Amino acid sequence: MQVTLDKKPKNPTIIEGFPGFGLVGTIATEFLVKHLEAKEIGRIRVQELPPVVAVHSGEPIEPIGIFYSQKFNIVIIYALSSVQGLEWQLAEAIVNVAKQMKAKEIISLEGVGSQAATKDSRTFYMGTNKKLKKMNVQPLKEGIIMGVTGALLLRKKMNVTSFFAETHSALPDSRAAAEIIKILDNYLNLKVDYKPLLAKAKEFESKVQGLVEKAKVATKTQQKREPSYFG
Repeated sequence: MQVTLDKKPKNPTIIEGFPGFGLVGTIATEFLVKHLEAKEIGRIRVQELPPVVAVHSGEPIEPIGIFYSQKFNIVIIYALSSVQGLEWQLAEAIVNVAKQMKAKEIISLEGVGSQAATKDSRTFYMGTNKKLKKMNVQPLKEGIIMGVTGALLLRKKMNVTSFFAETHSALPDSRAAAEIIKILDNYLNLKVDYKPLLAKAKEFESKVQGLVEKAKVATKTQQKREPSYFG
């Protein structure tokens, strides 16, 4: 695994979102990159993943890109590639980036499955910041957290805060991502309008799902082309 940083901001807040349930983390971080006008300052290359690059609007998109909003001093780690089986290494890479930048905090954005009858998406948090208790969000008391977020939460010496939004489907859920943005906006005082995410929910869902699906298909094609040495 190779982490390349073209720039090292000082004392930023790091926000990460990897493809998970409802693609909530990916949709939310892509929205933040766009609306905070964040610029790419680095990337994470994983040798274990096939060298597959999605192309959007004529430009290649890094499977795992690192972006920076100078206005808010926020670093965003935006991922399109599935990283199943590499969660521990990625969590370690994010922690190393945080140490190099002397980051104030790592914030993880995730979707969680819900069996509730209501279509409203509840939000939850895990973290120790006292400000969290004053917000309109519930602490997560019971549940199972997987992926990069789960690995990060076990880093006891790091200041990690996680926000979760319920989603009722494994399909891309921009509405749940909008709930995450609302909470994050309140927490960091970003003054970001989450309404465009709701208004263009289908467009965002289609775009992100399309990019992720293309990456999956390309990965499978790459694997089929590789010679097999087992019969």
